[in-house]
Amino acid sequence: MLGFFLNAISILAFLRVKEIRTPSNFFVFNLALADISLNINGLTAAYASYLRYWPFGQDGCNYHAFQGMISVLASISFMAAIAWDRYHQYCTRQKLFWSTTVTMSSIIWILSIFWAAVPLMGWGVYDFEPMRTCCTLDYTKGDRDYITYMLALVALYLTFPAITMFSCYDSIYKHFKKIHHHRVNMIKCPEVQH
Repeated sequence: MLGFFLNAISILAFLRVKEIRTPSNFFVFNLALADISLNINGLTAAYASYLRYWPFGQDGCNYHAFQGMISVLASISFMAAIAWDRYHQYCTRQKLFWSTTVTMSSIIWILSIFWAAVPLMGWGVYDFEPMRTCCTLDYTKGDRDYITYMLALVALYLTFPAITMFSCYDSIYKHFKKIHHHRVNMIKCPEVQH
């Protein structure tokens, strides 16, 4: 519940406070949208867990898993987009433009929807988890479809955000480390007389 309210505050702040509406914060806004969607998905699962059964049928199961997968994939991708933006903000001092932000955000949502829709088309499949209180990718089968879908998802989609986050934050770390050492080296200590 806390995550839901904090993400809702972030979304409302972006929409209502003009000074916050910047291209960089548009990534944060989209991350909050993805995360609040995941919060709603979790609340649905919590409700079903309380009932001790899934009350929404197989179609509801597919929708729940699809919506959860979109949220997770978009969230991961927006964290990478924020890392990329922070890299440019701190290391290259390049300004982010609205056109870039909107284009990147659109691509992230489209790719998230595509990869989440693939199991609905038969490559990998959504099904109930063993407790039958929520739905996700059916990892219990471990068949060729599931394995090839997961390998393709990791290789073609998830590797890019992971590498982006690692390389951007590593570059930021090295940039600040370099600046810090540079400043320290320029400071001359007063000589102490004994």
